[in-house]
Amino acid sequence: MSREQYQRGSAPRPANAADTSFEAPEVTATALGPWPGEDPLEATRIIRGELGSPHLPFLAELPDRGVGSDALGRTASLLEELAVDVQPHGWRLVDRPGKDMRRAASALSTDLNVLADVAGAEDVSPAEFKVQLVGPLSLAAGLHLHNGERALLDYGARRDLAASLAAGVGSYLTRVAAAVPGARLVVQVDEPAIASVLAGTIPTASGYRTLRAVPASEARESWRLVLDALREAGAADMVVSFPEIEAPIELVLAAGADGVALPLKALTNRQWEQVAGAVEAGKQFWAGALEVSGGPMPKVADCIESVWRPWRQLGLPASLLAATRVTPSAGLANLTPSQATAVLGRLTQVADGLNQLVLG
Repeated sequence: MSREQYQRGSAPRPANAADTSFEAPEVTATALGPWPGEDPLEATRIIRGELGSPHLPFLAELPDRGVGSDALGRTASLLEELAVDVQPHGWRLVDRPGKDMRRAASALSTDLNVLADVAGAEDVSPAEFKVQLVGPLSLAAGLHLHNGERALLDYGARRDLAASLAAGVGSYLTRVAAAVPGARLVVQVDEPAIASVLAGTIPTASGYRTLRAVPASEARESWRLVLDALREAGAADMVVSFPEIEAPIELVLAAGADGVALPLKALTNRQWEQVAGAVEAGKQFWAGALEVSGGPMPKVADCIESVWRPWRQLGLPASLLAATRVTPSAGLANLTPSQATAVLGRLTQVADGLNQLVLG
């Protein structure tokens, strides 16, 4: 697909009644969701403190709290008319909700109550706020059926999971909107297992064979179902996040996503061309420009160059950098709270540097 074949995406960002301190589009920073520690109050205060306007604060995921606070369990707690619990092999679909699903729902309620308290005590509410959920395909890859096989094995189970997730996101976004009144809601849909799902490399329970690849057309329609439901529920922007893979950029944008989030070190020349086409068509690009895989934190100049060099090589104008947000290359749950805080601070510095390039 050429750059010209993309259709223009979401409209320019409107001013928000809660915080109109920014007018022109600009490069901003956010993180992907996972956060270290077990204290939602501390996490929320740090994130709001480091990611003030115009940056994008988010609802932290705290997997250190245990079962139900992981991304998969949190998303499973949103399902309508489907229930899950935890078995030795992982999360499993069951006939009725048990303690594990109640624990996941309780943890999410706690986090939203904390968010409401922190946001309510601020002089200026956030203009935008982000939440994350696991996408329908990775959800099907992560949940198991009664027989121990992954739900991904069964077409009917995949269809029901996508429909159940689509039905459950409305009440979730309503609760988020109540916690941060007036904020534009941004939803990050995570598909960490997408490469294996589309390639058919996920093993069966026996380990002797692999599950059949999900057709691209089915993946697109599953995404479309959930993305349409998010839009109807009030999501202003929906960006799909992929790990270090040859990401199906064109496929997910065709399903209605407003943009993609990708770690930069995974991008091939061909994928950079797809990113360029998407940006020129009005889509968003969340650039995983800050490596957090280990070692010392990258320098601001190196992070800026990792975005700016390919941008120039593709012939993209500096003005289109405003379509980007900068993120870490992965979640921050494996760091210490102080390290994660430092990452957010470094990201805002990178965004500031890129904005200087936009201004010339």
